[in-house]
Amino acid sequence: MELSFAAATDVGRQRTHNEDNFLIDKKLRLFMVADGMGGHAAGEIASSIAVHEIRDAVNAKRDIIERYRVDNPAVQPYEILQILENAVSAACAAIHARAQAEPEKRGMGTTSTVLLIAGHGDHLRGFIAHVGDSRVYLSRKAESHILTEDHSLINELIKKGKLERGDTESANYRKYKNAVTRAVGIYNSVAVDTIDFDILPGDALMLCSDGLHAYLTPEELPALLAEGEVKEAPKRLIELANRGGGHDNITSIVVRIGPSATRIDAPENQTTVASLKLEVLKGSQLFKYLSYKELVRVSNITSAIVAQPGQVLFTEGQPGQSMYIVIAGSVRLCKGAATVTELGVGEHFGEMSLVDRAARSLTAIAGDSTRLLEIERKDFFEIVRREPQAAVKMLWSLVSVLGTRLRKTTNELGEALNDRDANDTVADVLFGE
Repeated sequence: MELSFAAATDVGRQRTHNEDNFLIDKKLRLFMVADGMGGHAAGEIASSIAVHEIRDAVNAKRDIIERYRVDNPAVQPYEILQILENAVSAACAAIHARAQAEPEKRGMGTTSTVLLIAGHGDHLRGFIAHVGDSRVYLSRKAESHILTEDHSLINELIKKGKLERGDTESANYRKYKNAVTRAVGIYNSVAVDTIDFDILPGDALMLCSDGLHAYLTPEELPALLAEGEVKEAPKRLIELANRGGGHDNITSIVVRIGPSATRIDAPENQTTVASLKLEVLKGSQLFKYLSYKELVRVSNITSAIVAQPGQVLFTEGQPGQSMYIVIAGSVRLCKGAATVTELGVGEHFGEMSLVDRAARSLTAIAGDSTRLLEIERKDFFEIVRREPQAAVKMLWSLVSVLGTRLRKTTNELGEALNDRDANDTVADVLFGE
């Protein structure tokens, strides 16, 4: 897959100097946006230090990045994420040290939003390290998704229900619109958010400072990223922000992913599997409340498996360690020799194994042309530990699923008892009992 990209920055309509910085390293396939803050032009210095320190730190680990392949276990994704996290941490320490050495610059800091594209040929993966309220957007199949979370007071107010998303006219919004809860360089260290994700043919990615995303709506972004030459896209986005008021510096990097060299419709094509994972998870009752970013995290812990016709996936009485979602074909759940139910595409089974080590109550047997997603309990626990908001949504959905099944079982039991009572009444009449 080929990459095309372009960037632009602008002071905006209400500022006298530009404290944003960006960097594109074509050879590393590294993209960065940094939005600086601090008096006496210190914000511009902080953002400049950040992009150069991060670039140098990533370049120092170039051999590891070049060895990474999506289809080869020699280098694991977490190792690439660790490189980015360490690079942002190094930038944080460097900015803080500069501020301590120059009293007039104390308190300076910057957002840092970093995208690295690694892999070879048609097997590419995106890696993000993020601090602050700049953003990474993914445009896919005419829909846009935010892959980062704003570390801002505005976002905290939204999460606590004290501010409606998009309510830009409220007093709270105006009061806190530039306040960040996390920045690079304010202290000697900072917590860095990281995430990795599959890159598919036709994807478009955008990194931007808050001077742009304050004026964007999710519906209009896919067209803005796709129209015309890629070099014109950042300029059009900056014009849009300036027409809206240009309240801050504006920076945008647009990256487009070209078509695949292999057939997209090939059954075992990695692109097909990656896209199918997200589609199936999105349609599953267990994950229906997750954001796109949260779905990506769940997708990262799933394994796609192919089952032969008649293959036993697990047996009654066997300890449970995984749940499964059917993505093609069907699965029969059996009690002894009797079939209890048959599951089709999008349906899941074995979900109690995510929270309980109890033995399986049924046997699962694959039908023809069956493919499944598998989620292991240990990986699910890791997401629950690291992503409390996603955990609440998933566990709530699990409780809802179990509640629905309990009601169904109770109704069926009631009907069976009523039928038995009716049969006993008939017997009493027939036999005079």
